[in-house]
This record gives sequence, C-alpha cells and structure tokens, in this order.
Amino acid sequence: MNRQLVQRTNDLSIALSLTTTFAALVLFASPALAQSPELQAKLAQIKLASAANKQALSHYNWQESVTTSIKGEVKKQQLFLVSVGPDGQQQKIPINAQPAAQASGGPLKRHIVAKKTAEFKDYGEQIADLARQYTQPDPDRLQQAYAQGNISMQLGGGENSTTLIIKNYIKPGDSVTLVFNKQNKAIERVRVASYLDDPKDAVTIAAQFAKLPNGINHVTGTQINGASKQLTVVTQNSNYQPI
Repeated sequence: MNRQLVQRTNDLSIALSLTTTFAALVLFASPALAQSPELQAKLAQIKLASAANKQALSHYNWQESVTTSIKGEVKKQQLFLVSVGPDGQQQKIPINAQPAAQASGGPLKRHIVAKKTAEFKDYGEQIADLARQYTQPDPDRLQQAYAQGNISMQLGGGENSTTLIIKNYIKPGDSVTLVFNKQNKAIERVRVASYLDDPKDAVTIAAQFAKLPNGINHVTGTQINGASKQLTVVTQNSNYQPI
C-alpha cells in the first residue's frame, strides 16, 4: 500500500470518527437545546401570566355551577362557592346542598342504588379534580416538559394566537393543546386528552378562559367527559368577588 493510499485511509477513518461523535452528541444532547428561541419566549410568557393570575385569584371567590350527566341525561346540578386556600388549591363550599332522594323499593334495591350513586359520585369528583390540574397551568410542570422536549408550537391558528402542544404533561401519554392570545397575553382555551389510572379510562377536557374587567384571566367553563362511564361534568364560573 503506497503512502497516498495510507493517508486517504487515515483521513477517511478520522472523518467517520468525527461523524459518529457528532451524531452521538446530537442524539444525547438535552432536548431543550433543540427548542427554538421563539418557543422559549412564548413559554416564558405563559408561565409568567399563569403565575400572576393564580396569585390574583387567591384574593377572590366565585360561584361554580356543576352539571353532571350520564349518557346525556342530567343527573345532578350543584352550586358552589369557590376560593383558593393557603396551599394554592381550590376550596369549594356547597351553596344549594340538598339531601339525596331516597330510592324506592326494598332494602336490596336501595343498597344497589346507593352503591351505584356513590360510585358515580366518586368517579365524577376524580375527573373534575383531574380537570383542575390541567386548567391551572403549573410553571414547574411546563418548564419540565420544555426541558424534556415535550412542547412544540403548532403552525396556523391566527395572527394573534400561539398554540402549544404539550405531551406527557401530568401523565405519560397525555396531550394538552394550549391556545395563548399574544395580544391579550392570556390563555384562551385548553383541550386535554388524558385518563385516570388506566389509559383505557379516557378523559377529555375542554376549557374556555376569559378576562375579568380588571384583567385577571380565569376559567369560564369546562366540559369533562369520562368515557368509561359515559359521564359528563360541565362547569360554569361566574360572580367573581374580591375578598
């Protein structure tokens, strides 16, 4: 083998080595490095707005109406007074609490009806609690999703809107579509595909947001669908008052 051929072989080996090294660096680099500055800026806006609104709402209470339906038939309507507790979580006090109607029939039938009612009540509370977690964006969770490369921007949606797609936000395999109004600097709506304990127990959530006259952004209403029990919970928020 002549000297020129040896040199070419060495050059090829070095090139292949460098290519392999570069590919490894790209493969194992932090996903956040691949995110665009525009996405990072939009996320920072959303995090700042969410934190400010959560703090502002802690000085208010409001009314929340809850309508629960099974297979499209309304089963219960409730009204609550809602406020934000010291731990940052919502606290709800029933306003129009009514005693549950007694089932007719013998003891066995009453027992079955009571058990079924309690089961649906528990399920409804679980999916409503899950919805609250998604409709109150958490800055730390958003940052974690960004760092893991689980946030992307969706093209289109209008000149004044930014749409983010967030994967694995609260649960593995979930998906959140968050629409942020750039002009108002506020979340407009959120759509969620998630589940309770098992991915087969699908839960979908749709939430709409609006601003109070003083500029505080809030959830005006949600529709939560629990597929496994064909149960729907619709909420409407109103009558915000400073406390």
